[in-house]
Amino acid sequence: MIERDIVVIGSGPAGLCAAIEAAQAGANVLLVDENAKPGGQLFKQIHKFFGSREHNAGVRGIDIGTLLLKQAEELNIEVWLNTEACGIFDQDKVWVVRDKSKSVTIHAKRIILATGANENAVNFPGWTLPGVMGAGAAQTMINIHRVLPGQKILMIGSGNVGVIVSYQLLQAGAQVKAVVEAAPQLGGYGVHTAKVKRAGVPFYTGHTVLEARGTDHVSSAVIVKLDAAWKPILGTEFELDVDTICIAAGLTPAVELAFGAGCRSVNSPVLGGLVPWHDETMRTSIPSIYIAGDVSGVEEASTAMEEGRMAGLSAAQSLGFLEAARYTSRFEAINHNLLALRSGMFGQKRRDAKAAIMAARKG
Repeated sequence: MIERDIVVIGSGPAGLCAAIEAAQAGANVLLVDENAKPGGQLFKQIHKFFGSREHNAGVRGIDIGTLLLKQAEELNIEVWLNTEACGIFDQDKVWVVRDKSKSVTIHAKRIILATGANENAVNFPGWTLPGVMGAGAAQTMINIHRVLPGQKILMIGSGNVGVIVSYQLLQAGAQVKAVVEAAPQLGGYGVHTAKVKRAGVPFYTGHTVLEARGTDHVSSAVIVKLDAAWKPILGTEFELDVDTICIAAGLTPAVELAFGAGCRSVNSPVLGGLVPWHDETMRTSIPSIYIAGDVSGVEEASTAMEEGRMAGLSAAQSLGFLEAARYTSRFEAINHNLLALRSGMFGQKRRDAKAAIMAARKG
């Protein structure tokens, strides 16, 4: 059986930062990911981050990802790509399948889950037609594979993902015919929404898609206004000429590995639903398993990176790789960054939700 100090599952922003932090502390780290390339969401994020210098303000996600990959390479972190983590057994054994054929079991003293989140779907007649897809899928197509998903796009959802991907679709040469939002108000940050509005894209709040029309692919979408009870108002329907419908209806934490391993769950609607309980060090109810990023509650890439650093640091410290003073100093610095990211009108809700998760074990 293969032995490693720490196995990190997921090489996105959280997983990369966790692996780097643990390796810097001296741990033997193995990073596994089911994809052919590491980096996760960062290489789809061509927009500049904003906030403070500590949180990479003014730097594009792709450049942050490149820097993290370079750090991982310099630290000689072992990386297994095209490797699917299928289960965790006895709290310290990770079963993976490499290249779709080779089954391997790894004994890990500590496991860090950075498995991310899955896109939510929206049901309506015609939603299975080719041309209906998640906004994240469209973003992957344009920013990773350089392929337009369609020419005439309808975006469902005005949160940050919806408006950011809408703007990137415009940059890629597509027409964004409209953004529809079921809620009575827009959900994204003003800085992102304003870019799409300036490009002339109409926003329809209090509206949703009633139906996607087409035979072998999407040819149009029927939009309808909603009443105060979120029910369609008959007679308000209108049709848009589109060939693609992108759905940005939020994310759900990818918790299968955590719950399969026996980690205790907590419900947090603000953070995406059921998530593994964890303390401020990102340790779950199983002492050998830590989590970071969207699996611990859906937030943003900057927060995922800080949580990854916290998980990597704490996992390494639990194995004796860090002196108490060094650990405390670094812990306080990372925690300070997390608190800063969870401040303000939007951040405070996430801060309160995280506090509720950590307090849940006491109840």
